[in-house]
Amino acid sequence: MTFTVFADGTANLPGTLLDGITLLPSEYNVDGVPQIYTGDIERFDMHSYYDSLRSGVRVKTTLLNTGLFVTHFEPLLKEGKDIIYIAMSSGISGTYSAACAAVTQLNEEYPDRFMHIVDSHGCGFGSGMLAIKAAELSRENTDVREAARILDEMVPHCCQYFTVDDLNFLKRTGRVSGAAALIGTTLRIKPILYGDHTGHIVTCGNCHGRKKAIKMLADKYAQKHMELAAPKIYISHGDCREDAEALKELILAVTPDADITICAHEPFSGAHVGPGMLGLFFLGKER
Repeated sequence: MTFTVFADGTANLPGTLLDGITLLPSEYNVDGVPQIYTGDIERFDMHSYYDSLRSGVRVKTTLLNTGLFVTHFEPLLKEGKDIIYIAMSSGISGTYSAACAAVTQLNEEYPDRFMHIVDSHGCGFGSGMLAIKAAELSRENTDVREAARILDEMVPHCCQYFTVDDLNFLKRTGRVSGAAALIGTTLRIKPILYGDHTGHIVTCGNCHGRKKAIKMLADKYAQKHMELAAPKIYISHGDCREDAEALKELILAVTPDADITICAHEPFSGAHVGPGMLGLFFLGKER
């Protein structure tokens, strides 16, 4: 491998997709009790976690700080290795800025090494699929600067659409107003959201009922997907596997040869979207 690839727990990657990727820990706090999520979503007790959110447990998340990046990057720089880190969106977290600050600090001592922070403008598989590509490029012995260019150019094509079951989780993080959450819950309105070109989460549609929301996610894929052979598509869910399988079948109706990964949605951003979150991630013509 020509360079080291870093991501973090929010990349949502199962162990089968972690080859060549080093995950940094993500911290969160469950009713005052610190937790550290180190990755491999398959080891995450999804049902218990999302059940606790359903019962009213409050989760507080913490951004990755500059010191954490320095601690993990510096030993590799000393070994003469270059680094690419795929960060969650700068539009929803200060982690990207913290990573850039670490690079500025480390560049003074290791001017001959190359470090690049990719602002994924996404979270979950929105950053995870970039990490997978970065690892592929490193295994192919791609020059690290060329790899950085390729990854940055991929960002506008990393589509991420999702819906939620309970608008109150979005209300707590300021994505919808209290009044909108109340009205939406009463009328069974389900929002369709996506990560826009600035990395912010915005609403791109509303519909009545869960089945229509799932269909709308599939419609977004039909409209936006690239015509690729055996495209890789990722679905994550907040303890709603049946809905994820239903979405998979709708996607396969559009592209029967699609390679679809389904897994739990990670706890870090899962605290902000809540149980019932259903997300779809793929490479598209545009966001």
